[in-house]
Amino acid sequence: MTDLYETDFYSWIQNQVNLLKTKQWQQLDNLNLIEEIEALGRKERQELRNRLGILLEHLLKWQFQPNKRTNIWLGKIREQRVQIKFLLQDSPSLKSYSNQVLPDAYELGLALAIRETKLGEQIFPEVCPYTLEQILETSIFISLIFPQEKLGFSELCSLFNSKNPVFVEYRITSKNDRMIRENLA
Repeated sequence: MTDLYETDFYSWIQNQVNLLKTKQWQQLDNLNLIEEIEALGRKERQELRNRLGILLEHLLKWQFQPNKRTNIWLGKIREQRVQIKFLLQDSPSLKSYSNQVLPDAYELGLALAIRETKLGEQIFPEVCPYTLEQILETSIFISLIFPQEKLGFSELCSLFNSKNPVFVEYRITSKNDRMIRENLA
């Protein structure tokens, strides 16, 4: 069984699945099976850390390069948030790991932001300036752009031209999301 694991991984997986389904416990390749299951858990945690890091990169660029903001950045922020949401839906226990991994994710995001922006390291905060809730919620745009103001839908629409509805939509809090879609449709 170990030979198959080393020579044809996919075939080994299919064989292990079949053995599990037919309850042939004695024939399972337990050592490699345990190793692979543990690796799956590590892979999920790594994916969460990497996606948070990429999201933090774009949030830092958004905050520290306001004159270069684009809908492409918004799309990348939205994509990472959606992917993280799906990852946490598929593995809810990763939510508790999110706060634990945040410092490492910020270190990654900071390195990426420094490389992409060409701004010096001293420009950016030493530790993550956002809470996990801010990172994952669309309301962060409000606090980054208008830190002292509470703006409603009509006030925001008057600030941004209608040629960029996506630009407006992702600055609004999640609560207002449905109303925004209806008004933009």
